[in-house]
Amino acid sequence: MTNVRLPLRALVPFAAGSVGMGIWVTVPGIFLLYFLTDVLAVPPQTAGLALLLPNVANIVLHPWVGRISDAGLARGGHRRQLMSAGCVVVLAFAAMFAVPSDLHGTTAAIWVSVALVAGNLLYSCYQVSYLATPADLGIGYHERTRLMGYRNVVITVSVLLAGVAAPAVAGDDPGVGDYTRMALLLGAAMLAAMLAGITGVARLNRAAPGTPAGPGTRGGLLVALRDRQFRALTASYLTVAITMHLVLAAMPYFAEYELGRSALTTVLVAAFMAPAVLTTPLWVLVARRLGKQRSLLAAQAAFVAGSLVLALGAAAGLPLLIAAVAMLGIAFAAMQLMPLSMVPDVIAAAGPAGTASVGSYTGVWTAAEATGGALGPYVYSACLAAGGFVASTAGEHTTQSPGALAAVRYGFTLVPAVLMTIAIALQRRYTLDKRAHTATPRAVEVSP
Repeated sequence: MTNVRLPLRALVPFAAGSVGMGIWVTVPGIFLLYFLTDVLAVPPQTAGLALLLPNVANIVLHPWVGRISDAGLARGGHRRQLMSAGCVVVLAFAAMFAVPSDLHGTTAAIWVSVALVAGNLLYSCYQVSYLATPADLGIGYHERTRLMGYRNVVITVSVLLAGVAAPAVAGDDPGVGDYTRMALLLGAAMLAAMLAGITGVARLNRAAPGTPAGPGTRGGLLVALRDRQFRALTASYLTVAITMHLVLAAMPYFAEYELGRSALTTVLVAAFMAPAVLTTPLWVLVARRLGKQRSLLAAQAAFVAGSLVLALGAAAGLPLLIAAVAMLGIAFAAMQLMPLSMVPDVIAAAGPAGTASVGSYTGVWTAAEATGGALGPYVYSACLAAGGFVASTAGEHTTQSPGALAAVRYGFTLVPAVLMTIAIALQRRYTLDKRAHTATPRAVEVSP
């Protein structure tokens, strides 16, 4: 193990690449379900399926992209060609919201679903290769946390800004045209950031080159799936991803139907993301002292506590609810930082087989993340459907039944609390961190 100190001139552009990733995750994650049910009049169960089914392919798609990425690294010494192809995702991003004016209901859901399939394929080309970087580099346990700390601060800021900018650009009571304008503007920012990320990856590889990848990546997927530590970490992260994407998808509903003002969506997003930005550097220090596993378990427990407070609903008062959302945001920072910096620890512990299969590991990992991104909104849409929630078009205001309002509240609060409790139980099966945290690195310095 080495203790390389990565230079800022490489860290900053690498982290900037996460801006584009944050926009892709945030805007569809928060607004796409709401866009379908409250703008395009898609029934909640149909809307949930429209978001779920395109992501089922990710179970196969992302590991396959990981194998291609590993082959590209072994052949050419880098993964940047696949990342460049992934930048085309901005076109699919715009298409998701540019729904023709004569499409509503099921036909509109099909349009969005097809655009999402294309976007997932392109996004995976960028994401899998990008997230393979920490494992490709010749760095140690704590430097992986530092690297992902920079990345997580930037992606959390981008999620915050995207969550605030998207409704601001779309305007009050927006229609399809307003959402299309929003997608075009944010898509331009997304492209610029992803190109910067490619530059950052190149600089990091020059600053801290890892062990050259050899051929024979055909068995890489099996190496990843047979890794007990990786399976435990991925299972927990999948459950966390389902939970976090459910919470993001539910925020517009909670703001409008529980708190009575749709404009409070921006407040909730800011209350969630701002503490995550501010506390990420602190979590890096906490992980250095306590280890990543203990830090992650503490964050997951805090998330459960915050969700139970939110279950009190509007009667608790807005200040207390915002404080509870802030607690979720603080926990979210750790739940993004720790697992992503633990994956390269697992790969390093797997030895040469892991080093030759980095893309396969990250492909499985990002498949879990994408599956969580699909299942989260679907689980919430199922809650809405069970409660009898009625869909509507833009400008139409429907009175919801008490059952639907209860589904809005408890789907946002109690369901995530249960899911996160399951994630804690799964995470406790991961046992590698104690050995990795106490290992003594061999010091190697790199000039900035």
